[in-house]
Amino acid sequence: MSIKVPYEKVKETVEKALLQAGLSKEKAEICAEVHAQSSADGVESHGLNRVPRFVEYVLGGLVDPEGEPELIGGKGAVENYDGHLGIGITNALFCADRAMELAKVHGIGCVALKNTTHWMRGGTYAWRMAEAGFMGMSWINTESCMPLWGSDEPGVGNNPFCIAIPREDGPIVLDMAMSQYAYGKLGVYRLAGKKLPFPGGFDKEGNLTDDPGAIEESKRILPTGYWKGSSMAIALDLAAALMANGKSGLNLDEEGRGSCTGCCQIFIAYDPYLFGTREEIQEMLNKRVAAADASHPEKEGGKVTCPGERTIETRKQSMENGVNVDELIWNQIVAISEGNLETKDIASK
Repeated sequence: MSIKVPYEKVKETVEKALLQAGLSKEKAEICAEVHAQSSADGVESHGLNRVPRFVEYVLGGLVDPEGEPELIGGKGAVENYDGHLGIGITNALFCADRAMELAKVHGIGCVALKNTTHWMRGGTYAWRMAEAGFMGMSWINTESCMPLWGSDEPGVGNNPFCIAIPREDGPIVLDMAMSQYAYGKLGVYRLAGKKLPFPGGFDKEGNLTDDPGAIEESKRILPTGYWKGSSMAIALDLAAALMANGKSGLNLDEEGRGSCTGCCQIFIAYDPYLFGTREEIQEMLNKRVAAADASHPEKEGGKVTCPGERTIETRKQSMENGVNVDELIWNQIVAISEGNLETKDIASK
């Protein structure tokens, strides 16, 4: 069952929960804002739904709240950092910001991060770069949670990829896993007692299904584009490990810690006006988006939009009417904020 909670109350409660878990005041505040903003934008799967699990990561030693990115090396517009298993959100924010600083000097900036932890909503960092006026790209490698095409067992991560276009009339932001639905989204539908809009994986008998619980049980999520999503997942895994000189998904599998512990992440910022004026670039973007949005809908009353456009409207509604929150998850976060750290992670059940 979903309830509406005012944004400021959401942020305040999450911050209290993270303080209970041992985070510093500064880091708890930053992470609370990212989690609250993710849910306000309609991405509750990696917003509030992840808070209890993140607390478990910290208490279980998978995340070091005091870990900070350390510069390992740099050449021109590229830098490499060791995340020291610090908080995924604060590590990733640091790297996204550093990529933009490099782009101010070189026109493009790339930061490769290794030995870090789950960054929660991947789109957070792409949105951050776009809203600062840069084109942004980022991706991550993870332990295996998705079968390669033609296999019936997990053999690759779903390795989310993000790209953001800095359109002044509203950024265009793609945030996608290499699976049709990320596990977090499966959990959202399961908790709501709903079927998926489209088949998202296979059950234990190998049947394509829209039942989120059956897919979670079989661990056979469907690669986006079938063999194409499977292939891109491998390519992103290898590229991240190569660029960061860090661990591949296989290394993460062999270590067996799970939850993206020790993963690699890449952040690229690009100056959109490196070879064109603001006026001509923005005019081109607006014309292209307008043409896409004007596409004839397949169903009467439908509307075609570019990625990110609906997010802005969802955010507006959340700020005005309250953030949509699963009641079970919310009660759990409240309990943690009050000192009950024994609460189990409902989102993963």
